[in-house]
Amino acid sequence: MQCAPAPAPPPAPASTPQAPHPPAPAPAPSVQPAAVEPVTAADLGATWHAGCPLPPEQLRRVDLDYWGFDGRTHRGELVVNEDLTAEVITVFEQLYQLRYPIEKMQTPDHYPGAEDELSMRDNNTSAFNCRGIPGTDNWSLHAYGHAVDLNPLINPYIDSRGEHQPANAGPWLDRSRTDPGVLHDGDPVVRAFTARGWRWGGHWRTPLDYQHFEHD
Repeated sequence: MQCAPAPAPPPAPASTPQAPHPPAPAPAPSVQPAAVEPVTAADLGATWHAGCPLPPEQLRRVDLDYWGFDGRTHRGELVVNEDLTAEVITVFEQLYQLRYPIEKMQTPDHYPGAEDELSMRDNNTSAFNCRGIPGTDNWSLHAYGHAVDLNPLINPYIDSRGEHQPANAGPWLDRSRTDPGVLHDGDPVVRAFTARGWRWGGHWRTPLDYQHFEHD
């Protein structure tokens, strides 16, 4: 008797294609070490003058790497009070690792008369400048090297009447914008400062000073 051939085994099920995992974002390159130097009245130029509330000897110039809007590393400088140098370095290293873009970072004496309005219009991040609080006779904490203004064109100052500085910041009065560099409450960049005891002007009732971080 002839046996029937054994049935062929069923075909193996086709494997389900797996969606490729997106590559993890590359970490920002390591920053170059910050450099801290003392400054003189001549170094400070128009940002300091006789009658300022502290002498140049209490200030330091800090050279720092920052992440640019062009996606490249740049070197900038801030002048801050000597007692805040280590903290400023730590905060800006964190901003760099977050890839928070900064337009430029140079001392205000690069602008005629160290005029704050000109520095803000240029979206220049800065710290020390011996000047008063607008509309008052009081010194700003910038005059003590205890404040930093971050991307001030796109994070403007708005007073109780709705007037703003710098004058060319009109498009960024809309704080629902999500352009790179625009600061919002709860952002990792804002928390990088506030977690260390800095105050943010975006938390104030009036004026609203979205660029401004200060520390006693």
